[in-house]
Amino acid sequence: MHDLVIRGGTIVDGSGAERFKGDIAIDGDRISVVGRITTSGRREIDAAGLIVTPGWVDIHTHYDGQATWDPVMAPSSWHGVTTAIMGNCGVGFAPVRPGQEGFLIELMEGVEDIPGSALHEGIDWKWESFPEYLDALEAKPRAIDVGTHVPHASVRAYVLGDRCNTDYEPNAEEIAEMSRLVREGVEAGALGFSTSRTLLHKDLKGVHMPGTFAGSDEMLALGLSMKGLRHGVFEMVSDHLGDDDEWMWVKGFAQETGLPVTLVATSAGAYEGDKMYNIAEESRRHGMDIRPQIAGRPTGILHGLTSSFHVFMASPTWKAKLADLGLEERLAAMQTPEIRAGLLSEDSPLIRAAIGDAATGDLAAAFGGSLLWRIFPLGDRPDYEPDREGSVAGLAQAAGVPPLTMMYDLLTRDGGRELFYQPLGGYQTYNFDFFRKNMQHPNVLFGLSDGGAHCGVIADAGMPTFILTHWARDRVKGDQFPLEFLVRKLTSDTARAYGLNDRGRLAPGLLADLNIIDFERLRLHRPEAIHDLPAGGRRLVQRAEGYRFTIKSGEVTFEDGEHTGALPGGLVRGGREAVILPMAAE
Repeated sequence: MHDLVIRGGTIVDGSGAERFKGDIAIDGDRISVVGRITTSGRREIDAAGLIVTPGWVDIHTHYDGQATWDPVMAPSSWHGVTTAIMGNCGVGFAPVRPGQEGFLIELMEGVEDIPGSALHEGIDWKWESFPEYLDALEAKPRAIDVGTHVPHASVRAYVLGDRCNTDYEPNAEEIAEMSRLVREGVEAGALGFSTSRTLLHKDLKGVHMPGTFAGSDEMLALGLSMKGLRHGVFEMVSDHLGDDDEWMWVKGFAQETGLPVTLVATSAGAYEGDKMYNIAEESRRHGMDIRPQIAGRPTGILHGLTSSFHVFMASPTWKAKLADLGLEERLAAMQTPEIRAGLLSEDSPLIRAAIGDAATGDLAAAFGGSLLWRIFPLGDRPDYEPDREGSVAGLAQAAGVPPLTMMYDLLTRDGGRELFYQPLGGYQTYNFDFFRKNMQHPNVLFGLSDGGAHCGVIADAGMPTFILTHWARDRVKGDQFPLEFLVRKLTSDTARAYGLNDRGRLAPGLLADLNIIDFERLRLHRPEAIHDLPAGGRRLVQRAEGYRFTIKSGEVTFEDGEHTGALPGGLVRGGREAVILPMAAE
């Protein structure tokens, strides 16, 4: 008798092969049989009419603090994620010298928009070294597995102290010490090393994060510290992808170590033409394991009364009379003629950008002349690939009202809970053709959900759910993708990129991480603000329906969206669960 038998489901096994109907048996934490099963199980799940997939492996999250206090790991766990990799973008909480905790919290709050009050309240700091941080993570059971990178900023702060985010250039001894710390962390089980070289990443004081301007000698030395290990991914966020100097040392690292590099482009230029595709293609042609990451849609700012941003927030009336109110009081005030007249008549740089006033210069240009042509109300059934006519300005034009009036009225509907999607890049043509071209390249990885981060303005942790529903079922503005392709990209591709060869496919002997999904009912709801972080911290989250069961290591963790209480997840360590295979062996 098997521990669990899933019967009669449509199996999409993560390999990319065509779906088929069959049964799956699970014993302990492993899949034991895939096919037709005649023996019974201690528990059986009828999966007729449902699809059965591996659990999603999300390689770009920021649960570095949350993983130390929260066993459920929502919202990613609500969306079928069974393995999440954090420590991305060069930020994290180890190593840390006593007294530096506040600096690392301010850095995380500034870069990833996670409330500092929640981090201060929630993190117990039972570590100093990176190996001790891994031990603290491993000691806590949770609903999903987590793995992490050694973050550049923390290493720099540990070695250089107050000089870590200045223009000070470390000497050879200091670079050697940073390299030692990186190797120590990766040898202890970190899945790799991460860094950020984008001007977008700043701390709460507006100072660029440590490592932003690090020289190529430092970057290469830290990467080469992983040489000779059987695991270790170099993750880099950069404004400079395509620049000769950056590209030369990245290629040098990949060629000398044989270890993977995954790149996140942050410059607007990377989303124009074929720059990202060409990087992936050059890597493929030369057999280099260099893999750009891409999301299934443009990263988008969420405007709204429950988020941290909207076009009226810089207006004098807003700052004087509304900014400190709760939602209900704020909404009531906005219904009064006085407040309405004030907000619709006042001037601010955001207002000028919203209506396309040329006086805003660079700000207006950044939004294509008028911000309100790039902002779309989501409603309760979000459409992330809308037409121009569905923008706030397009709706205003159709209704014959000023765009700001339309924005005001939409902001206050649904009890003030409406949210608006503003794509930040890659949506100049009002379609996702750019994303489709890049998503299909074999060297491109699906990532950038940013689960756990950007609590006030972004809610992309449901990216796997979006990718499945939009790209395999709902897209009408161009070609879709086969379901089998998308499942592979969300599971075995991401797992194997990090050497997690024990998961990502439905095959005997592999880890029993699965989703059982009512694909026809699968959908995203409009994001919402909740206050469930430590110290009452707020975050934007997005719920889904259609996940009938999520199974982690053989235990049902979620049933119809509700956590069962099971906590079979833990820490995945490089060198134990994670071993990088040569590309030819994949």
